Amino acid sequence: MRTVIQRVSKASVIVDQNQFAKIDCGLLILLGIENEDTHEDIEWLCAKISNLRIFNDENDIMNFSIMDIKGEILLVSQFTLHASTKKGNRPSYIRAARPEIALPLYEQFIMNLELKLGKKIQTGVFGAHMMLDFVNDGPVTICIDSKNRE
Repeated sequence: MRTVIQRVSKASVIVDQNQFAKIDCGLLILLGIENEDTHEDIEWLCAKISNLRIFNDENDIMNFSIMDIKGEILLVSQFTLHASTKKGNRPSYIRAARPEIALPLYEQFIMNLELKLGKKIQTGVFGAHMMLDFVNDGPVTICIDSKNRE
């Protein structure tokens, strides 16, 4: 699993010209799922995200997690995070999981993250064409890959 995590002051998802989901201060998380991903990847990533200290404390030091600030999360599925650009100019998405594999893992990810946070998170619409509108705060953007645990 690959994620792009952005600290935002606000974010929303628009589907078919209608606002589907919206958050204020928190995290916009783009999630890419590949065929080899398992429940272990979900557990590890959700724990990492929920404890990631990227929010400022009273001294303006990134010392607080999403749980510390009681922030919101907007999670959006994005298969293009597994694009391979090794050959040619058209990205290959062969590593991205097909919907029949990705959707159940995406749903498990949502449930796991909600359990860790103790509250509901907002999501996009799996497989839909979406427009994202957000203000990256900082900017703070972190990429995490569960197969490359640095």
